[in-house]
This record gives sequence, C-alpha cells and structure tokens, in this order.
Amino acid sequence: MRIVILGAGPAGLYLAYLVKRRRADIDVTVIEQNPADATFGFGVVFSDRALEFLQEDDQETYAAIVPHMESWSDIAIVHRGERIAIDGVGFAAIGRLKLLRLLQARVRSVGVAPVYSRMVRSLDELDGADLIVGADGVNSLVRRTCEQDFGATTRLLTNRFAWFGTSKRFETLTQTFVATELGFFNAHHYRYAPNLSTFIVEVDQATFARAGFAQMGETEARTLCERVFAQTLDGCPLISNNSIWRQFPIVRSKQWSVRNNVLIGDALHTAHFSIGSGTRLAMEDAIALDEALARHPEDIGMALAAFETVRRPVLEKLLAGANESAIWYEHFAEHMKLAPIDFAMNYVTRSGRVDIDRLRKLSPRFVEKFERHRSGASDRPPAG
Repeated sequence: MRIVILGAGPAGLYLAYLVKRRRADIDVTVIEQNPADATFGFGVVFSDRALEFLQEDDQETYAAIVPHMESWSDIAIVHRGERIAIDGVGFAAIGRLKLLRLLQARVRSVGVAPVYSRMVRSLDELDGADLIVGADGVNSLVRRTCEQDFGATTRLLTNRFAWFGTSKRFETLTQTFVATELGFFNAHHYRYAPNLSTFIVEVDQATFARAGFAQMGETEARTLCERVFAQTLDGCPLISNNSIWRQFPIVRSKQWSVRNNVLIGDALHTAHFSIGSGTRLAMEDAIALDEALARHPEDIGMALAAFETVRRPVLEKLLAGANESAIWYEHFAEHMKLAPIDFAMNYVTRSGRVDIDRLRKLSPRFVEKFERHRSGASDRPPAG
C-alpha cells in the first residue's frame, strides 16, 4: 500500500508515524510545501488532560513531548483591571516549532523522511497513491480539488486577531480585556517556554476599523498593541512572526472522504483557538484514521467509512462547544458591560458544556467568590 500525506503539521506527521510503526511494509510519503523549520505563531495550548490519549497507547511520544510543556492548574480573567482566578481549569503549552521537531523525530524513528519545500499544485502529481491524506490545513489542496464532493464550506468570523509572542512570562493562561478610546481589545496570553509566551490580540470588527489596522504595517500595528496592553506586558515588547491580522475560518465538510482522498485536522475542520483543542483534535484524527486502516487493511473504502463513522460523533460534540466559544468571542465587547465576576462566570460557561453544579466541583474557590458576590457579601475574610 502506498499512502501520500500532504502536510507535515501535527496531524500529518503523527499519522505517518502511527501507520509506519504499525506496518513497516507500508510506503508512507509526507510532502510539505514549507521548510522543515518554518512555523507560524508561537505556542500551542492543550487542556490539562488533552494528552491522556497519548499516555494510554503511545508512551514513547508522550514521554518525548511532556517534559517540554509548561503547565498550570488555573486560568485568569482580567476585566476593568480586576483579576479573577478560575481554579481547576488546567492547561499546558508547548512551542509550535518544538512540537513539530519532536514529531519529526518520531517520524524519523520509524524510517519516514518527510519531503519539505515541495509545492504540490495538482493531485495528478500523486498518481499511483492508494490513499491521499489531506493534512494540509485550512487551505487544503485536497479539499479544494474535490470541494463539491466533500460538501466543504469555509466561513470567516468577523473578529480579527494577530498572533504575537513576548518574552514576558505569564504564570497562567490569562484573558485580558481592555476598553480604549479606539474600541475593545482582548489578549489571550500564556507561556509556552520558561521565558516565552504566546500573546494573541483580538479585536471586534468595529475596533479593527476605528483603529485603522487595515492601513497599518505589521510594525505599526504591533506598536499600537504594545501600547494598549502596556500594563499587561510590563514593559516587554511583542515579538512578530508573520503576525498579520486574520479572521478565524470555520471549516466544515459534509463528507470526510471522496474516493481515495480523505481529510484530517484543519483540512477537515477547525476549532476556535479559544478552547485550546485544535492540535489535540488533529492528532486524535490521525489516531482514528490509523485504527480504521488497521481494521480494514485490504479495503481503503471500508477503512475510510469506518474512520468517519467512529470519529464523527466524538468530534462533532467537541466542535459544537468550539462553535459556542467562537460566538461568545464575536460578541465579547457586549459581554464587557458585565461586572468582572459576572463577566468571568459568563466566560467560563460560554460553551454550554459547564453548568454551575459541575463548576462548583471543578472550581470551588471561584464559585464561592461568585456566590458571595451575588449574595452581596464582601470578599474580605471575617475579622479575627
């Protein structure tokens, strides 16, 4: 069997590793249009239990990644200058380039050498492949080639965001919301290395227009964002890496496979970055596809059908939560009318997957603070 994987991001690399680890006789080729050390953005974030799927079935990869991750056991919301801690909501992060290098090493360990800096312009170039896997991201050639057959759609959210980094160390994942004369800003920031942090700046459509970001160069826009978040950055500069303004794309496909072509990761679906699940979902897609191929080694069609049947229900539940989170961010300026503690509760329940009873068990200190506020009690401890 000959498998060609387009895209050497986490989904494509991990699938290549899994397939080749299981069956050394399978011919696996990974093709990536960018150089091996090219990456956009800075750190990627996982929920605290996001790598448990690796720990169960792939101890070696788990052991390779975890020592390089930064982790914390709570998150924080900063609104009107007040910091609200939400306990029990753990996350971990790793540099995107570091993760890719670790996965590249895993692929090499099973004898796969990805082909970098090769632009595939037509699937006709891959003639002879038994299976073509589109792990080639939001702008997937595989999806675009068979767009109507896949029933693929891409919808852009209205907010704009720019993905910066900074040398400022943040102790926990924090969302900082700031109202200015130009409009409303939000920063998603968290450390992904001991002295490096991701700093994603997000604005609503009205603020993007009022600030004039569309007419600014990258340096000018970065300087303005440094000024807006001067208190948060504590004098540290923002670092650019292709940090242009983007609108988040919601990618969906009615069909996951067409003939011998199949999609995984961002080529198949996107999950808003606010839930920290995009990389996890991509790697889980790879696991599900590998397992389907193992169950149907002689029938690609049956394997692809099994992949979708098993994976779709799980994935759609997670994507529904991501959609609700994305909608909340599209209206974050409206939510900022709330008092800080009410705003934090509105934020943490935004996906509809966490109610007050579950939150009481998950984040008891935060819920206690919220309920004292609602009852009119002071946050100060009793005297004596």
